[in-house]
Amino acid sequence: MGYTAPLTPAKCLDACHAQGYLYAGMEYANECYCGNEISNGGALASDASTCDMTCAGDSSTICGGGYRLTIYQYGADPVAQPSVSSATVAPSSTAAPSTTAAASSSSASSSSAPVSQNAVLAAGWNEKGCYTDNVAARTLPVGQPASGTNSVEQCTAACQAAGYKLAGMEYGVECFCGNTINNGAVLATDGRCNMPCSGNAAQQCGGGNGLSIYEFSSGTETASSTPTASSTVQPGTPTQGVVPAYNGWTYINCFVDAVAARTIPVAMGVTGGPGAMTVELCLDACHVNGYPVAGLEYSGECYCGNALPPQIAAEGTCNMYCNGAQTEICGGPNGLTTYQYGVTVPSSSTTAPASSSSSVSESASVTEPPTSSSSSVSEPPASSSSSVSEPPASSSSSASESASSSSSASESASSSSSISESASSSSSVSESASSTTASSSSASPTATGPTFLQTYGNWESQGCWSDDPAQRSLSFTANTNGANTPQKCMDTCYAAGYGYAGMEYAAECYCGTEVINGGSLQTEDGCNMLCQADNMHYCGGPYRLNLYKYNGTVPPPTNPPVEPGGGGGGDVGPVTTGLPAGWHYDGCHVDGAYGRIQSYAVGPKATNSAATCIAACAELGFTLAGMEYSNECYCSNALQNGAVKATADTQCAMACSGDAQHACGGPSRLSLYSSVDTFNSYPPPTAKTTNLPGEYKYAGCYMEPGGGQTIFKYQIIDKTNMSVEFCANKCSAFGYGAAALEFGDECWCGDASMVAANTIAPAGDCNIPCVSSPADLCGGAARFSLYSWDFGTNPLYVWHTPQNTGHYELLIGGIVIPLIATLGLNNKVTFMEKGGTGAPNSTGAYELDYTLANDYTKAWRVMHVSSDVFCAANLVLPDRKGRVLSIGGWSLESTEGIRLYTPSGSLGVNGTTDWEEHWDQIHLQQGRWYPGAMTMANGSIFVVGGEEGSNGAPVPSIEILPAPEGGPTYLEMDWLLRTDPNNLYPFSFVLPGGGIFIMYYNEARVLDEVTFATTKTYPLIPGQVNAVGGRTYPLEGTAMVLPQTYPYTDPFEVIACGGSAFGQALDNCVSIQPEVANPTWVVERMPSKRVMTIMAALPDGTYMIMGGAQQGVAGFGLAINPNLQAILYDPSQPRHQRFSILGETSVARMYHSEAILLHDGRVLVTGSDPEDFGANPQEYRMEVYVPPYLTSGLVQPTYTIVNRDWVYGGTYDIVVNLFQGTAATMRVSLMGAVSTTHGNSFGQRTFFPKVECTGNVCTITAPPDAHTCPPGWFQLFVLDGPTPSYSQWVRIGGDPAALGNWPNYPGFTLPGVGGI
Repeated sequence: MGYTAPLTPAKCLDACHAQGYLYAGMEYANECYCGNEISNGGALASDASTCDMTCAGDSSTICGGGYRLTIYQYGADPVAQPSVSSATVAPSSTAAPSTTAAASSSSASSSSAPVSQNAVLAAGWNEKGCYTDNVAARTLPVGQPASGTNSVEQCTAACQAAGYKLAGMEYGVECFCGNTINNGAVLATDGRCNMPCSGNAAQQCGGGNGLSIYEFSSGTETASSTPTASSTVQPGTPTQGVVPAYNGWTYINCFVDAVAARTIPVAMGVTGGPGAMTVELCLDACHVNGYPVAGLEYSGECYCGNALPPQIAAEGTCNMYCNGAQTEICGGPNGLTTYQYGVTVPSSSTTAPASSSSSVSESASVTEPPTSSSSSVSEPPASSSSSVSEPPASSSSSASESASSSSSASESASSSSSISESASSSSSVSESASSTTASSSSASPTATGPTFLQTYGNWESQGCWSDDPAQRSLSFTANTNGANTPQKCMDTCYAAGYGYAGMEYAAECYCGTEVINGGSLQTEDGCNMLCQADNMHYCGGPYRLNLYKYNGTVPPPTNPPVEPGGGGGGDVGPVTTGLPAGWHYDGCHVDGAYGRIQSYAVGPKATNSAATCIAACAELGFTLAGMEYSNECYCSNALQNGAVKATADTQCAMACSGDAQHACGGPSRLSLYSSVDTFNSYPPPTAKTTNLPGEYKYAGCYMEPGGGQTIFKYQIIDKTNMSVEFCANKCSAFGYGAAALEFGDECWCGDASMVAANTIAPAGDCNIPCVSSPADLCGGAARFSLYSWDFGTNPLYVWHTPQNTGHYELLIGGIVIPLIATLGLNNKVTFMEKGGTGAPNSTGAYELDYTLANDYTKAWRVMHVSSDVFCAANLVLPDRKGRVLSIGGWSLESTEGIRLYTPSGSLGVNGTTDWEEHWDQIHLQQGRWYPGAMTMANGSIFVVGGEEGSNGAPVPSIEILPAPEGGPTYLEMDWLLRTDPNNLYPFSFVLPGGGIFIMYYNEARVLDEVTFATTKTYPLIPGQVNAVGGRTYPLEGTAMVLPQTYPYTDPFEVIACGGSAFGQALDNCVSIQPEVANPTWVVERMPSKRVMTIMAALPDGTYMIMGGAQQGVAGFGLAINPNLQAILYDPSQPRHQRFSILGETSVARMYHSEAILLHDGRVLVTGSDPEDFGANPQEYRMEVYVPPYLTSGLVQPTYTIVNRDWVYGGTYDIVVNLFQGTAATMRVSLMGAVSTTHGNSFGQRTFFPKVECTGNVCTITAPPDAHTCPPGWFQLFVLDGPTPSYSQWVRIGGDPAALGNWPNYPGFTLPGVGGI
């Protein structure tokens, strides 16, 4: 219950009374609870003296005890209390609880009191009650940004303005909107709606997983209607910088988004990553992956989906320019610049108003007589009023159809009406995915994406058929004048006297009387290109025809067609004057004898000419430009596939679609222009079998499985550089032994074991040259040229499978789902948890004595935090007591929290200290959710990055603790702003040579440790072989420092393992030596994919990698397929041979899981709070992993030490007891004190210092300085061979920043400075 700390009985009673509750209870000195009944089996304690804690704000009265409540009841007679003062405490207000409140609460079956009497509600709004909620399955789907001024009035007004009839407040600061109560939410009866609104403490705004819901029920529509399945958002008017349309996409509007509940759900990477983001790149990426809706946000983010978001954003929300195009708008903070495929902006000829229930899906130039008054589209009738049931006999009929009409392009696949086509358009058009029953209704169609046109008059689809440019399946090449559609091609073939029509490569039309040259039916996925003038239907694909047959008699043509090879017989010729400087005509060339002679297609255009094609090719950097078939343009730097000149230049005699006076090739003929005097012309290509990279060998031509499936999952498309070498080098760099090439410009990476022997294809099926090396074959249509690494000669990688793997063990059942885990100087593990995650009575913090794991009641100690530590950062300080610092948090004051805990007690002996936090005395300069933290070389605390709480704006700054004097001293960092939100919990490390090395998202740099200016940047961190990936939250991996060994002359090295390429978990570790000249990242493939990696550095210098998921990103409900396999990384082994596969667990460790090294050498594995609809549980069980060095049967060594407070370069003696080896082979390791959360192991460092022994007395030399070894606490292990001792703590470098005297405020226990 909300009250102003510190607690007194009066404050608690007032808080409960103000909310209409009859009972108030105080517990653990500073906690207040309210209710209308005593529930969950609560009973009078048998020993009243167990309520023994004085109130935090009144030492004369009792406020409960450990698991004990001092309870008060309104209107009841007082009873004697075991208190310091026996005075009866009453609410400060004398008014009785509201009877209205009680009645309302009862009728709602909720213990949450209503607050409408404290709110001035707009007309039509009424309280509905307190409902359950779940962060992974929201009761109301549309979240507003968290607000420090939240109130019932503010939230209901926001939802009403957005067109919603339900408004819900939660957690004091949150507001959600919707039209229905979703995901099985029910009225809450446990009093969870108990938090005051952040903007009005007299009102309730929900609670933890509880929504205070209000409903608008006036019976009239609100000012703005929300898009539903039966209404379509009209395209908005583009503002300055908004790209209005692109390649079939239309700008719709700026929509609201939220980080925690994406309104367009699929995050999509683009070539070049967020830094290269443009509208066009995002739309292309969404289209290639089959999504009809795309949205851009925050300059560099791209999202794809199948439906428009529910809420249009406020004006000005989408105000950020794209990272890759500073003239284009790419959304804004929580704002999506949204596009939809296959819709068009209405023109003046379309009369549907924005509020119409019909959706205008037809092209602006296509209109049609309405069949009823409900139709919103009008069109003058065709030139002929008669109904034509089949294609006309005259070719003029097809010419009468406007190139921009393409009515089939604008008809949705689910449209229920018949569509008429110009002169021949009374034929009904049947879609493959819908009914075409005529209807007068103009109900809005639901877009289902492009389809095969199934019927057109007497024409009927025959499916997707094979074709070969060298031996066409249909004999006649037709001309559709640069506006190819299925109907136009069929009309053209009918007029020419042919009963078969086929569309290919979007813009080509072929006719015939039969299918010849072995053309055969193929799988539909090969016909995957949208028609040139109809973006709702397919017109074949590469080497594939959408084939149609006319069911009836086709009359002979009036004018016999010109057969291919003759060029068309026109009187047009090439352009020979007025060409761009350096360009000249190079003759008419034969195309298609063995395949395309130029590698890059610009695309068929109705405006094609020599000038436009040359300009397009020159802009792309090509030196050759070729025009073919009137409207086609091709580019290259060489000719391929055995190109030769035609026997007569007159064979290139088809007038350009955009220049009727000059020739643009002909059927299978290409008018070639060149900007160079000489160029290569390659023979028909062959499979490359020699001079291959590495140990690759050619394995043959293989077929894809069909049905849209592919054998390999990692695809790279490069229309300029693709060659066998290019593909093989890409795949091997990421550890993939199979490199497969397809379609000339595609490379696929994977493992050769994925290819079944029965998928071998005829060698001739791989017949497409590589775009960068035309003499070599790069697969074919749905066929790939396979190259496989010979592992027997020189393995690409080695994954060890040792007999001794170690194993998982269940340690203890937990009472907490840890968010943060820290091993303290008392060798106990302190846990902190997210508010609302654990049990209802959780205090948010606990300490585990794992040596008492067999006695559950003694193993756990209850601790307390006073603010929400959800996604805070923890660090062990170098002060005398090794206090644990916690900074940041989830919302409001929590984000500025500074909390300190001094470890107390020892193993087997209970501690007495607790967390200390006093926001009113000290807090961060800026609130931070997901910050990073690090101890600097000078002993100060470096705090970096984060966001302004849940769904908040970025906090792209650095601040130092203790804060320097002089007002605000934080520094803004543009690189943090630019890479938000993918840079949270950044990794930072002190460099031995000075400076701070920091990794964030997919970038890294060095900061000056005084000015924090950037002194060096690094190449982008590799992600996936074919996609940009990240290593910091939410693309979460783990980063650590590799061991530093005396004399510390080896390069300093950092490694990061796992992460995500926006949903595709990464299967590699990357490492870099940031202080060497020209550093580069080294990629080492792991045995499996892993995001949300948990990792622990071990005392033998190895690294245990565990947990996480094999798909998704970090966050609630955002990952699937738990990774149950533990692996070990050993940096002492050769590169690419460092992984060993260890044991498995049955316990999924997903979001909010942690791993930490214990002082006995085992690894504690805890947590998992996935919120994934029950797929994986919230995990209380705690395991330990027993590494192989503890399961070999060897005895752990022991040692004694006297001096545990070390100076740099000092020497210190230990007395060792070894059971297997000798002092000559003994090693010592120093493991930095670690606090771990979200892939960060704050404080991690591993040292192997100098050790010299005389007998069993060994002298250790401390690391030399604060840059090599930042000041802090370290576990000292002695290693007898591979086997470590139990550790003891030593401090190295003292407390140079005098943190022991900070923060000097009442309520904080200071250890002081000096020796330990």
